[in-house]
Amino acid sequence: MSGLLALLDDVAAIAKVAASSLDDIAAQATKAGTKAAALVIDDAAVTPQYTHGFEASRELPIVWRIAKGSVKNKLLILLPAGLGLSAFAPWAITPLLMLGGAYLCYEGAEKVLHKYLHGGGEHVEEVTYSDPAHLEEEKIAGAIKTDFILSAEIMTVSLAAIPESNIWMEGTVLAAVGVGITVLVYGGVALIVKADDLGLFMARRGRLKATQALGRGIVKFMPTFMQWLTIIGTAAMLWVGGSIIIHGMEELGFGWLGHHIHDWSVALGHLVPWVAGVVEWSVTALMDGIFGVALGAAIIPLVSKVIAPLWAKVPKFKT
Repeated sequence: MSGLLALLDDVAAIAKVAASSLDDIAAQATKAGTKAAALVIDDAAVTPQYTHGFEASRELPIVWRIAKGSVKNKLLILLPAGLGLSAFAPWAITPLLMLGGAYLCYEGAEKVLHKYLHGGGEHVEEVTYSDPAHLEEEKIAGAIKTDFILSAEIMTVSLAAIPESNIWMEGTVLAAVGVGITVLVYGGVALIVKADDLGLFMARRGRLKATQALGRGIVKFMPTFMQWLTIIGTAAMLWVGGSIIIHGMEELGFGWLGHHIHDWSVALGHLVPWVAGVVEWSVTALMDGIFGVALGAAIIPLVSKVIAPLWAKVPKFKT
């Protein structure tokens, strides 16, 4: 009997350790995911374009296939690569973060300059395919290839946010972040691409006038919503990209810019002590974003003339 009680005590102790580990994983995944959350806004704004021009019945299958490709990017390629870096080359994490941050600055600055220098008009290359299935395959492959870049940044930011621990904890947290963010992004994309259809259905089939009015409101609101989502996504890219570069410079011993931004934000915060925290955060984010625009504009020629042509030669990823 005493042996059985001892066994039950051991089982209870193991269960407590397991529960504690699960709590730690959840807490760390939430923290790491929060660090990377700002990176997904632009992805949610851009991804719906890959369903443009297809029949409504193909929209969700396309989003689903892109989401599966994104999970493969994160779990089968980037997760092992991230764990390898953490174990054998932790010194490379900060430079890689800065490289990804520079790319975010470039992409954000390109959008800003395109809007104000070219009137915001989008040039769309018309390509004719006799087989719609071939066009769908091309769109999906291109979307997964583009997703790889953002997924790499998300996983690197998440890895840097995880406290030093063993490889199994890091792997579990990264996997949780990767899957969670993919569900968040592509679940949101699915809702966005079907919102118009839902609005039309409500406007045409709704039994109540209020339902019909709500449906018409959804249809009218979605273009405005997409515009604001794009603006917020671009601002987030510039803020996050600039912040990554500035913090990376501090880690590498070049902290003068970060220190100046900190001093300016604190000084302005002291002017309005009742909202000092909000002011300090806002000023810091604004300065990071301005730096992001300047850096992105400076590297546009390098990216457009050298890096982009090389990236275009990389084979498109298959689902």
